[in-house]
Amino acid sequence: MLAACLEFLGLALCVTGSLLVMVACGMPMWKVTAFIDTNIVVAQTIWDGLWMSCVVQSTGQMQCKVHDSILALSQDLQTARALTVISAVLGVVALTVTVAGAQCTNCIKDETVKARVVHAGGVIYIISGLFVLVPLCWMANNIIVDFHNPQIPPSKKREIGASIYIGWAATALLLLGGTLLCCSFSQGVRGSYPIKYVPTKTITANGDFDKKHYV
Repeated sequence: MLAACLEFLGLALCVTGSLLVMVACGMPMWKVTAFIDTNIVVAQTIWDGLWMSCVVQSTGQMQCKVHDSILALSQDLQTARALTVISAVLGVVALTVTVAGAQCTNCIKDETVKARVVHAGGVIYIISGLFVLVPLCWMANNIIVDFHNPQIPPSKKREIGASIYIGWAATALLLLGGTLLCCSFSQGVRGSYPIKYVPTKTITANGDFDKKHYV
């Protein structure tokens, strides 16, 4: 029962984390305009994402332009693209593996194999969380360094956008959920001894129990 609860909780956290990774990957708010010095009142706000850049006017109108060339992007954006996509794909693979080995499904009959499959799904989820954590921290570090660089004009400086915060939340959910799935593999949670049912005693023709059941 405890193992099933850990599997359900861990899978729910991991699925939520994978969805947040996909949201963060698609949102164009990895870098946003920094409002500092004389740049407090502006007519437009610039959003920079992995796939497009958007300009939001003070009137509420928004125009987005997809990045034309991958090679023209900075190295951190190229790496973030690759790793976030890989993380999202690993999340789908881990979901398939975990559901196949979950106790609420009958895809696998052997309990030992099911436990190992769930453990493998948890490991894949942890790897998925680490894959998305690398570009998030790299991008945040570059934004902070550029923000404090006096050689960069205020109009070119950026702040950490909502996508990075969403990605950090997704990473926490993936790591926590994957750890719970791995913990459900332990013998202390699943029980050291499998449940065995005693066969029903047969009754002879005279109404007595068969003597072969007695020692």
